[in-house]
Amino acid sequence: MMERLAGLAADVRGKGNDARPLVLVHGLSFDRTMWRPAVEELMVIDPRRRIIAFDLPGHGESSAQPSYDVVTVVAALHRAVEEAEVESPVVVGHSIGAVIVTAYAAQHPTCGVVNVDQPLFTAPFAQLLQSLEPQLRGPEFLGVWQMFEPSFHTELLPPSAQEIVGTTSRPWQELVLGYWQEVLDQPIESLSDRVERLLAQLREKQLPYVVVAGDTLDPAYSEWLNEMLPEAQVVVLPNSGHFPHLAHPAAFAKILADTASW
Repeated sequence: MMERLAGLAADVRGKGNDARPLVLVHGLSFDRTMWRPAVEELMVIDPRRRIIAFDLPGHGESSAQPSYDVVTVVAALHRAVEEAEVESPVVVGHSIGAVIVTAYAAQHPTCGVVNVDQPLFTAPFAQLLQSLEPQLRGPEFLGVWQMFEPSFHTELLPPSAQEIVGTTSRPWQELVLGYWQEVLDQPIESLSDRVERLLAQLREKQLPYVVVAGDTLDPAYSEWLNEMLPEAQVVVLPNSGHFPHLAHPAAFAKILADTASW
C-alpha cells in the first residue's frame, strides 16, 4: 500500500527487526515499482526486514519540486526518512538514484550504500550531455533520450522485466533537464572536484559500499574507484545491462539481505 512521507510516495514493507531498514531509490524517469520483483524475493528471505521504496520528487506519485539539484533532492529524501522514523538505513540507488543515495550517505546517518549500475566518474557523461545541450533543450529532446536507450540493454531482461522498464519510464523533458541541470551548467572540473569531495567524506565514514554492476567494470574506472573508495566492493550480475536488479531479482535480493549484518 502506498504511503506518503514528507511529500514522497513510498511502498513500505516489513514490520522491522534487528537489521537496519532499507531505503530504495529508483533511477531517472522511472518510479518505485522498479524494485518490486527484488523486494518480493527479499520478503521470502527476510519477511520482517523493513523496506521503504520511494518515488523521487517529480516521479511516480511524488510531488514535483521547483528544483531537482542533488542537495535539494537529498534534503527531500531525508525529510521522508525522518518522517518514517528510520535511523541509519542502508540506502540503495539505481542509476541517478545511486548518485543521490551516495550523497545522502555522506551527509546523513546511514549503515552503508548499494549502488546499482551507476559510475561515479562523471567526466565522460558530463562531456556528452554538455555537447548535446542544444538538442536536449529543444524539440529534439525525445530523440536524444532515445539515443541513450540502447545502452540500457533491455533485450537482456526477461519479458516481465522489459515490461516494467517500458511501462514505468516517463522521460518528461522538464523533469530530466531538472535532474541534469547541474551537469549541464557546471564546468566538468567542478563536477569532478565535487564528486571527489563527496567520496572523501565517505572514506572518512568507512561505510560499506557495494556496486552491483550489469557487466564487468572498465579497468580504468575500476582502478579509479579503488583509489577513490577503497572499501567499495563490486558484484557483477552478468549479462543484465543497466538493470541487474530486474535481470536477477533473486540474486539482487540476496545482496540486499547480506546488508543485514552491516
